[in-house]
Amino acid sequence: FSEQLVWDQLKTVYDPEIPVNIVELGLVYSCEITEDNGAHDIQIAMTMTAPGCGMSQVLKSDVEEKLTRLPTVRQVHVEIVFDPPWTMQRMSEATRLQLGLDY
Repeated sequence: FSEQLVWDQLKTVYDPEIPVNIVELGLVYSCEITEDNGAHDIQIAMTMTAPGCGMSQVLKSDVEEKLTRLPTVRQVHVEIVFDPPWTMQRMSEATRLQLGLDY
């Protein structure tokens, strides 16, 4: 088990409206992992591209489901936050290029 394993799993979660994973989109604000007797709890703070995004529960459930499958994970808590607001600058450079948003 490692933090990298968690981030790699997060990269398998795609925004259904944009063909890019949530890490490259810059939607994941934080990932905190705590360990207790070999069991891991994961706290994720993430946002949506817009406060009214109808996909928030879909993405939240997808993150929880995929991280819960990792070995030794006991609990996953995903919090959807809107502070600070998401901006396109949070996207990776490769994602901006892929989406034609290079600026």
